[in-house]
Amino acid sequence: MKILSAAEVDAALDDLSLIARLEALFRAGCEMPVRHHHPVRAPLGPGSADAMLLLMPAWTRASASQGVGSHIGVKVVTVFPDNGRQALPSIYGQYLLIDGTTGQTLALLDGTMLTKRRTACASGLASRYLSRPDSSRFLMIGTGALAPELIRVHAKVRPIREVAIWGRTPERAETLAGQLAATLPKVLGRPIVVRAVADREAAVAAADIVSCATLSTSPLVEGAWLHGGQHLDLVGAYTSGMRESDDGAIRRSRLYVDTRAGALQEAGDIVQPLANGTIDEADIVADLFELTRGQKVGRSAGDANAITLFKSVGAALEDLAAAELAVFQPLPI
Repeated sequence: MKILSAAEVDAALDDLSLIARLEALFRAGCEMPVRHHHPVRAPLGPGSADAMLLLMPAWTRASASQGVGSHIGVKVVTVFPDNGRQALPSIYGQYLLIDGTTGQTLALLDGTMLTKRRTACASGLASRYLSRPDSSRFLMIGTGALAPELIRVHAKVRPIREVAIWGRTPERAETLAGQLAATLPKVLGRPIVVRAVADREAAVAAADIVSCATLSTSPLVEGAWLHGGQHLDLVGAYTSGMRESDDGAIRRSRLYVDTRAGALQEAGDIVQPLANGTIDEADIVADLFELTRGQKVGRSAGDANAITLFKSVGAALEDLAAAELAVFQPLPI
């Protein structure tokens, strides 16, 4: 059995190769049960926050995995909100990859790194279908672990030359901007300006692509700030009680999701506007299955002034695609 650490998973995954692999597996499809949520009540005793155990299984058939055999994968994630008291991360994850014909365990991969890499590349895949090909100005809202991943991937997919970073803690935005200003030009092989910004409204208005990766429960992007031609990439707010965009942004945008099943159950940016009547399910134009299969279209040459919005909640298919690539690279696509 192979064991891949976070650093080994990171080194094994090339962004553009992972985007191609995600596209191939969304096109082919796989078995993907609904994500399992299991509350763990007050693990530190009375008064402590409830924890959560998440299980995300998926499996392919040999004909659907395009030359790499059939595989079963499951990601096990724990969310313990009180871990900060012990200077520990709140979230841990591991990914188990299994042979789909024998049940033999093939590999154990660091699930936290796998999640970061596949999440950013799913947004990159969506951007290829939905953002303007000439998009050059990018705004990152949020300064957490996903922020540098999303910035790098979007800058590989589109000719980004200016990156603005906004965070609730300005010092963290400044630090991240300084780090990326030093490293990103080397990664991309071209000049790129990275800076922290304080005026979120002005930064949204100036951007071609706006990406959000936060745990916000109130909107951070308002519809009144938007203009034609923009693309919104909403990655955070992964529960029905969280929100990164207001009803105005949802109403003005052409809506796309990673998976309909996940978005309709878990994405606050979709669930809440559905509940209050701002939109109905028919307003979701397509998911990544439909886009990659050509069943629905994204932005076309005649849609330069459309506002597109991609809501990602994550899918077990994405983890499986990334694990297969990390363990068995290179893969046919």
